[in-house]
Amino acid sequence: MKTLIKVNLDASPEEHDVLHNRWHPDIPMVATVEPGDEFRVECIDWTGGQINNDDDATDIKVVDLTKVHYLSGPIGVKGAEPGDLLVVDILDVGVLEESEWGFTGLFAKENGGGFLTEHYPEARKACWDFHGVKTSSRHIPNVEFAGIMHPGLIGCLPSQELLDEWNKRETKLFETNPDRTPPLCALPYADTAHMGRMSPEEGAEAAKEAARTVPPREHGGNCDIKDLTRGSKVYFPVYVDGGGLSMGDIHFSQGDGEITFCGAIEMAGYLDIRVSLIKQGVQKYGVINPIFEPSPIKPEYKEHLIFEGISVDETTGEQYYLDAHVSYRRACLNAIEYMKKFGYTGEQAYAILGTAPVQGHISGIVDIPNACATLHLPTEIFDFDIKPNAEGPKHSVTSDVDLAKAD
Repeated sequence: MKTLIKVNLDASPEEHDVLHNRWHPDIPMVATVEPGDEFRVECIDWTGGQINNDDDATDIKVVDLTKVHYLSGPIGVKGAEPGDLLVVDILDVGVLEESEWGFTGLFAKENGGGFLTEHYPEARKACWDFHGVKTSSRHIPNVEFAGIMHPGLIGCLPSQELLDEWNKRETKLFETNPDRTPPLCALPYADTAHMGRMSPEEGAEAAKEAARTVPPREHGGNCDIKDLTRGSKVYFPVYVDGGGLSMGDIHFSQGDGEITFCGAIEMAGYLDIRVSLIKQGVQKYGVINPIFEPSPIKPEYKEHLIFEGISVDETTGEQYYLDAHVSYRRACLNAIEYMKKFGYTGEQAYAILGTAPVQGHISGIVDIPNACATLHLPTEIFDFDIKPNAEGPKHSVTSDVDLAKAD
């Protein structure tokens, strides 16, 4: 496989002109390919090497989130025009030989937090070793599972019109509560923007409006779809000539929702892809956001415990109306409390839900007033029997280790 973009993990992200950490229509293409071409793209981890393989979570506590995500690209596809669909076949996803490990972080509330940040506000870290398709962590004992490697972030450059729309609507949301921690959204921030091959002058000006890479949007972006693994296919709307395909934020494994925010097993890695075009596919198929076909190849866990959550706040008891966010939070908390009965700390259980191939479902959204969200926890990832029985739970975790803490 031809390597189209290669990275040096010993160099800083800013030394790479094949990387960028903002979305803007004027970021120059770093390579151009033909429809039908197959090639490899190497990617650094989403933080640009800010996290270390050690037992100290200080790096998680102080990580500079204004720098993320570092993406490889953009790649132009000859003949791609606004209104087309760029078809991306993900042929393979893999680990870089010089970096066969990954990390999971529970971010401190003051630095972004996570889905359950009110319950787990302190920075924590788990490091994972890769064993072929499987992974285990010295910080979370008695668990091993097969990963579903995938890009957390992949998408095309926006048009100027689309960029302006993003900034307008996100600024409006931000201004409803500008002092909130964590913030409601990540607005443009020029100081730490890395604009690829733009000249310093052009890059500095463009960075003032360039979109941060934190959320998913109409072009794709940070969708964190765990099933977007080798053998899957994505149809991206094209907004600029050439398409401008960029990718990064490679995950070894992730649970549905990536609930700790840095909840996946983050890593440096590579994508082998093939590109093609459907001319004027956006209009033909009524596409607004990307659509994708899942892979036929993924780990199959047959036995699960399914935890239910409803639209009732766990702290105040307040009833919400069909609120799936509250319901999924309750399902996750219910699973965490259950795993604590077997000897895991709350932080360890939280990290398991963020990294293992758990499934999240909206099981009911019409039965007023409670939406029913469910979380499917594969029981086969544990090396002990975690299912309920008449004798009650046994303390089965064989080590007193915990996630790394910050000094």
